Amino acid sequence: MVKHIILWKLRSELSAEEKRAAAQAIKQGLEALKGQVPGLLDIHVQIDGRLETSNADIMLDSTLESFEALKGYAVHPAHVAVADGVVRPNTELRTCLDFEC
Repeated sequence: MVKHIILWKLRSELSAEEKRAAAQAIKQGLEALKGQVPGLLDIHVQIDGRLETSNADIMLDSTLESFEALKGYAVHPAHVAVADGVVRPNTELRTCLDFEC
């Protein structure tokens, strides 16, 4: 299995309300990928409960069957649509950690 964890910082020019709406749209879009992308076993987007010591706004925590499944996830049309339509337009910084477990 492979863990795919992403941390994003929302664009600084967004208002607080725009950040809340963007975070919710990102969560809904990404979590809807479960059952659509082959090899995607679990996906969760954390947007609530962030403490003031955090320097990221959103966390994606996903589990895939294999490294090959991760590569397929990256180019899957449903994932690309969410990434291009909601994630990239609203974020300014992305950090990724992929590892086998």
